[in-house]
Amino acid sequence: MKAKLAKNRVSIFILCTIITVLIGGGAIAFFSNGDAESYEQKATSSSQQGEGTNRLINEKSPYLLQHAHNPVDWYPWGQEAFARARKENKLIFLSIGYSTCYWCHVMERQVFENEELAGLMNKYFVSIKVDREERPDVDRVYMSALQAMTGGGGWPMSMFLTPDLKPFYGATYIPPDSFQNIIVRMNEIWTNTPENIRLSSERITDYLKQQTVTDRSIVELEKSILAKGFEQFRRSYDRQYAGFGQGPKFPRPVTFNFLLRYYSRFGEQEALQMTLATLRKMAESGMYDHIGGGFHRYSVDGQWRVPHFEKMLYDQAQLVSSYLDAYQITHDEFYASVARDTLTYVLRDMTYKDGGFYSAEDAESALDANKLDEKEEGAFYVWTRDETSRALGKERAAVFNYVYGVQAGGNALADPHQVFVGKNILYTAHSVDEAAKYLKKPPEAIKKLLAESRAKLFAERAKRPRPHLDDKILVSWNGLMISALARAYQVLEDPAYLQAAGAGADFILGRLYDAKAKQLLRRYRAGEARYEANLEDYAFFTMGLLDLYEAALDKRWLKQAIELTDRQNSLFYDEKSGGFFDTSGKDDSLLFRTKEDYDAAEPAGNSIAVWNLLRLAQMTDNKQWRAMADRTLALLSGRLKEVPQALPQMLVALDFHLDKPKQIIIAGNPQKEDTRNMLREVHKRYTPNKIILLADGGDGQQFLSHYIPFIKSISMIEGKATVYICENYACKLPTADLSVMAELLEGREKK
Repeated sequence: MKAKLAKNRVSIFILCTIITVLIGGGAIAFFSNGDAESYEQKATSSSQQGEGTNRLINEKSPYLLQHAHNPVDWYPWGQEAFARARKENKLIFLSIGYSTCYWCHVMERQVFENEELAGLMNKYFVSIKVDREERPDVDRVYMSALQAMTGGGGWPMSMFLTPDLKPFYGATYIPPDSFQNIIVRMNEIWTNTPENIRLSSERITDYLKQQTVTDRSIVELEKSILAKGFEQFRRSYDRQYAGFGQGPKFPRPVTFNFLLRYYSRFGEQEALQMTLATLRKMAESGMYDHIGGGFHRYSVDGQWRVPHFEKMLYDQAQLVSSYLDAYQITHDEFYASVARDTLTYVLRDMTYKDGGFYSAEDAESALDANKLDEKEEGAFYVWTRDETSRALGKERAAVFNYVYGVQAGGNALADPHQVFVGKNILYTAHSVDEAAKYLKKPPEAIKKLLAESRAKLFAERAKRPRPHLDDKILVSWNGLMISALARAYQVLEDPAYLQAAGAGADFILGRLYDAKAKQLLRRYRAGEARYEANLEDYAFFTMGLLDLYEAALDKRWLKQAIELTDRQNSLFYDEKSGGFFDTSGKDDSLLFRTKEDYDAAEPAGNSIAVWNLLRLAQMTDNKQWRAMADRTLALLSGRLKEVPQALPQMLVALDFHLDKPKQIIIAGNPQKEDTRNMLREVHKRYTPNKIILLADGGDGQQFLSHYIPFIKSISMIEGKATVYICENYACKLPTADLSVMAELLEGREKK
């Protein structure tokens, strides 16, 4: 079967090459992200006028609304477009992107706003726009096709389909001259020799379908797979500037999740040091917003100096968890402060008033409030030295500029589009101690002055036009943020974090979940909940609920996690081969069901689903769920052994699978100080493979005893909070003594 697939893939490349030659294609692929237009103002104005809009004006997606005023006769993904393509026997042009994607908007300005090109598109094609963040299911199908055709992928994704939705040619960004040549020749081929296009589309679709059902090699799941994963990351580690690879550099928090667990299991100091150095470098770099908090999407250079300025919710959420892990291990306040500042940013700028969290902020923004259409990358974030001097005064500016690398001529290391000339991207050029020595001031005075300077510049920056906010609320990304906030409450003990996590969970359950039908939807915006939730929505939100239960110790969160997991399994689990499909299979417009396993900027739904099942199996003694997790790990075992670096979050699940997780059961009242002290003892240390259960002597304990009967007998000793630390429900002697508890958590016992 492998040989057949390899042969088919060669055929796909040959067919795509033939199509490219036939159309005279010169498509250029770029891989970047960026800005969006002010869709809200344009949509409001146009809807009042009733002119100059296309069908996208009726959508809620920020990305689709950005294109609602193009002269292209855009359709949203749906039966109306499909029916027209079939009826008129027209090819389909499918454009997939998202609202904060830079090259998506370059292509919009150069191609989709071009009247001549739009006219050709309207004449020859049925054109469909898809927001990949609303419809990751559609995106995955055609990204799989693009990668099979070209070996790469990115956004905007430009796909050409037959009327029956089968892909035959694809690219990312296509410049206007090439685009015109491609669509004219494509129409000629479709008119005169359509069999050339149909052959290509059939072969590509067959190849992609075979990939999803291929039997995978199964190998023994053992610790050596973890070791190989560590070795692969070690080899790609940049020992000069930290991070992995040479640039551009992306955070990829799933890597940290694995490396810290590898350190915890094997005591491998290098795994710890690679992670700590990378986290420190990122937080000191231009990729971090030193004035307002939060992380930009990635660094375009290898030194973490010049970011792509977009801010994504999923990065903030996952990186908060990474910094919390680092703080638990080191107790270095630096890591805790980064987590706090990032959460301050999220709660201030990315939180909906009724709970829930927005998706992203753009990379570009207007230079002038009177010229909102003239935008540049990073305009909201960068500074000239004159600006910092005017805002701070001479003395403060001297200290601030020295610490944050502000120079008279600008400090950008990489500036391919020449937008940072004379401007400065703030980064930690010198430490507080270095500044104190150089400026002959006490370190505390430097710290105070820097804090005052950041506050002044924050107020000054607030006068600038803000970047576009993508204010849709996605269940999957909200699940990641709920998890981060719940963990932040555990580690940092700020009740505002627990309140925000609970509000986020309540928002999703109230606006995006039908409790009677047990149906979860994916996206909320402007009063509308829409689109069937995917695997990642169920899995990420369930993870958030599990972390929220372990933070609040309120049984309703655990009860909801169990209900959602049961629904997830019925919708997505592959009973025949194991593993989870990304979609339910109910949408017949999708050519096939994908089964994603690559842990990228976001973890794969399969990785989190398996981890959740393993945790829940410990919490509820559900052997069927444990078997489902084990079977999925077995399905992916060959890939784990071959390229573990591609699946770091699945390695986290494997680590849990190979371990004997600690079951920490506390008998007590979570509102009382003795119980809080016990929880504090748990949360101050990094113990990744554990579960926490509360025997509260009431409804919560009764609920748990339905799953684990022996919990019914657990009680406090002499009226004091008492901990039972167990493995496989075999418990050590209970104790109300914190010092004994600490020894048990560390794996030490008094002889």
